[in-house]
Amino acid sequence: MTERPDTRYPGPTLTTRLEWLLNAGPSDYMLALSVASASLPVIGKHLEPLGALTAAGVWGARHAPDFVGALAKSLVAPNDVGKKEKQQQERDSTNAITQAALRGLVSQKDLEIEWPAAERTPPVWKMREHRRHVHRTSVRYGPRPTQLLDVWRRDDVPADAPVMIFVPGGAWVHGGRMLQGYALMHHLAEMGWVCLSVEYRVAPHNPWPAHINDVKTAIAWARANVDKFGGNRDFVAIAGTSAGGHLAALAGLTANDPEMQGELPEGSDTSVDAVVGIYGRYDWEDKSTVERVRFMDFLERVVVKRKFDKHPDVFRKASPMARIHSEAPPFLVIHGTGDSVIPVAQAQSFVERLRNVSRSVVGYVELPGAGHGFDMTDGARTGAAATAIGLFLNHIHRNRSLVGAKEVI
Repeated sequence: MTERPDTRYPGPTLTTRLEWLLNAGPSDYMLALSVASASLPVIGKHLEPLGALTAAGVWGARHAPDFVGALAKSLVAPNDVGKKEKQQQERDSTNAITQAALRGLVSQKDLEIEWPAAERTPPVWKMREHRRHVHRTSVRYGPRPTQLLDVWRRDDVPADAPVMIFVPGGAWVHGGRMLQGYALMHHLAEMGWVCLSVEYRVAPHNPWPAHINDVKTAIAWARANVDKFGGNRDFVAIAGTSAGGHLAALAGLTANDPEMQGELPEGSDTSVDAVVGIYGRYDWEDKSTVERVRFMDFLERVVVKRKFDKHPDVFRKASPMARIHSEAPPFLVIHGTGDSVIPVAQAQSFVERLRNVSRSVVGYVELPGAGHGFDMTDGARTGAAATAIGLFLNHIHRNRSLVGAKEVI
């Protein structure tokens, strides 16, 4: 048995501690204080949320100029009839644009369905209706307290149902299961899928790569145990939103990579059969715009806690854009043109490179006017996006099943 190389961070040295003291700002001291307080006996575990709130505050401060700019634009001409008409046209075109993006990826017959009508209310208002397919909550997928998942499925789930792991977003400082992905998992459960919504460790208390280690652990758990809930261990897809989109893409592109497996036993299967990235972040190296410089600064200070200039390999290995290869699994990427947190250019670049390199199918749905987090706030786009994901994943699963049947025959 070959011994796995130890790639763990050796920890801070006296030199790095002195450099930190010289260069740290107020936000760095706040983060350090919140992390230190969480290590106190008895009360420490109750103080961990303060670290997440502090980190979220740092993230917000980095992106405040983008939010303020977008808000100012929306308020400049609140009575602009032309602008309102354009926004309505963008909403009305959602189904047609989504169908056009899927044409050639799925069969024409699959597209000839009754597409969901736009809803006025935000999808989060239907939380209770969506959660009726939650079969089991807080199932342990690993030994750590936060390694929990919820199982979504119909009571009459068909035998050997395909499986989708959902990874929530939260800027790598929040990895909870609440609210995110509900509309999508409800839709897939209705179609006969088993969905697993995972919780994972987050910064600043758990710096990178704890996040991807947990996601890999969840995949390995599904490959070994999901049949207990009616799922097919031989077909496991993964999807994620925002930071979860990054983690889903990275997991899909680094199947069974020992450097990403964390404490998993050697031989654990962390491969996936398809990936869906929803308004995800795919590049951890680019500093070509002001927005990306702010993002890289946030990664260095909060998530990775190491400088890009001194540890470029850490950022490169964590960047889905840099991990693209010809044997990548099928991908579907969904992004909105109105996203002010992760601009649509990020998704466009990722898809272009993926299509140039990968031998698998790569789908891309670009939703005009849709913003970040649209699947929780925007009833005009959420139904269409969930329908598109369902059609894409069903198509991949059906083709995989046909290939498997031919091999058996």
